[in-house]
Amino acid sequence: MTQGNPTDAGAHLRILVVDDETIVRESLGGWLKEDGHDVTVADSASQALHVVAESTFDLALIDIKMPKMDGLELQERLAEAAPDLTVIIMTAYASVETAVNALKAGAYDYLVKPFDPDELSHLIRRAAEFRSLSDENARLRESLDAARVRSPIVGVSRAMRQVHDLIEDVAKTDATVLVRGESGTGKELVAHAIHEASGRRYNPLVIVHCGALAEGVLESELFGHEKGAFTGAQHHHKGKFEQADGGTIFLDEIGEISAKVQVELLRVLEEREVTRVGGKQAIATDFRVVAATNRDLQALVEEGTFREDLFYRLNVVPIVIPPLRDRPEDIPALAEHFLERVCSKMSRKVPTLTPDAVEVLRGHDWPGNGRELLNAVERAVVFCKQDALRPADFPHYVTGGEAAAPPARTLAGMERAHIVRMLDEADWNVSRAAAVLEIDRGTLYAKIRKYGLERPAAHEG
Repeated sequence: MTQGNPTDAGAHLRILVVDDETIVRESLGGWLKEDGHDVTVADSASQALHVVAESTFDLALIDIKMPKMDGLELQERLAEAAPDLTVIIMTAYASVETAVNALKAGAYDYLVKPFDPDELSHLIRRAAEFRSLSDENARLRESLDAARVRSPIVGVSRAMRQVHDLIEDVAKTDATVLVRGESGTGKELVAHAIHEASGRRYNPLVIVHCGALAEGVLESELFGHEKGAFTGAQHHHKGKFEQADGGTIFLDEIGEISAKVQVELLRVLEEREVTRVGGKQAIATDFRVVAATNRDLQALVEEGTFREDLFYRLNVVPIVIPPLRDRPEDIPALAEHFLERVCSKMSRKVPTLTPDAVEVLRGHDWPGNGRELLNAVERAVVFCKQDALRPADFPHYVTGGEAAAPPARTLAGMERAHIVRMLDEADWNVSRAAAVLEIDRGTLYAKIRKYGLERPAAHEG
């Protein structure tokens, strides 16, 4: 049965006292009522279960020694019937074993007979504070869940919708995920999205960039080290797997790790425990693994540079993020997203993207993927002098102003790039360029305005 509303530390509690001795029930009930609490008493475990089925309580004081059903068994039954009920065990046998068993079973604390009224009042106040903090934590988690927005993996293409669906499905499990994609496609965003949608979201997401660390440093970072394990190890150090206990560890650039680290990583993934560098004791840790790579691990396996057993251990659920050039329909939404993000950081009003600018962005191949698009948008915002971003605000390699720029993919992008080339070849003599293009000067001037073209400094004077 679900318990009542959260109880503040200073509020009066609804307390159930369960003891087979009349004098205990009467004395406890009297003291607790004097403190202003609502008290119900039960002379047996069976009566207590009946009372709890009919009413709600904040706290229960349960005697450990009762006939037919003892306090520990009653505590177990109450945990099913009223999981939010705070339980304090009462015992005349102040043994460590009794206390440990009660606490392991979920009791808040235990109280030794004969009772001291002041000690009892103090314990009840602490239990009320505990309930208040627990309930506040639950409310905060509910608020966080309500306020949580979907991770910013932006895309309307079929490929990205499939990625979203995979994230949603795999987040419900603890399965290991291998994210593949070119640099800049957003592999780390996928790890964040999986973690935030999982039951581990209130625990750490620990990120390790494996390719950025030398072998010895990576071992220490992943598995930790003991004091004196190597020169400079003046203190023991928890590794990333220990830090990720209860949460998720993201192993980026997993294809870059050495053969030695591959062996150690495989053992950790199989046994779910780590041994620190220089240590002997295995430390159990509960983690979920998301790994990422921009390399073809299957090819590395065939070359003999990546362990096959580790590859299969990592490749439980593969998620492939296609490059931006293969999903141009995602570019406008992604550019808008980056525009809002950049302007928020700069505390600037968000300009609009002109249709010509959108066409230019769609026409670029984006070899650097989302990271390159973000940089281009940031540069455009810096140099934008109006309330709208135009093609001229973006770098020349994006707009087609440089001969080395990748070929455009859309008709408008190809037209723009060709006009820029003809103008460059004519040293920006519009009449000559128009003659080569076989159009009149007025038409060429109209297209120059349409695409926001500006004469580069190299062609001036």
